[in-house]
Amino acid sequence: MSVELRPMAPNELDIVCELERDADTAPYILPVTRAQHETNLARDDMVYLSIFRDDRFAGYFILVLEADGESIEFRRIVIADKGAGTGRVAIPCMEAYCRDELNRRRIWLDVFDFNERGMHLYPDLGYRYTGDQDLDGKRLLFFEKILR
Repeated sequence: MSVELRPMAPNELDIVCELERDADTAPYILPVTRAQHETNLARDDMVYLSIFRDDRFAGYFILVLEADGESIEFRRIVIADKGAGTGRVAIPCMEAYCRDELNRRRIWLDVFDFNERGMHLYPDLGYRYTGDQDLDGKRLLFFEKILR
């Protein structure tokens, strides 16, 4: 399987919002409105990347450039067809993009402790647990990866 990452086009935001409302996505993210996505897409410190698999929109990433010039927050990944391995293939592509195109050397993320996919996937891909915190009664775990 191969995937391709492309900067997101504004006309892809409708499918982004649709994917975020999916019952198998909504519990794992902090939702934002379409208007917020439009604003974020235009920001210089946010990167929206569309994931294409076999030339079909398969999901997306939201990344936030940190002010330190070295770090990036891996804010969100949403995959349309869950369980097919698309995320596992797309994340290393995103890491290469962060390193090669954005000149970043560190990625960090948070994941709810009840997100079983994330809890297994991120350590498998080399992300190291760095701590946790409570968010509205839910436990958030923090992970980071240093890019080589």
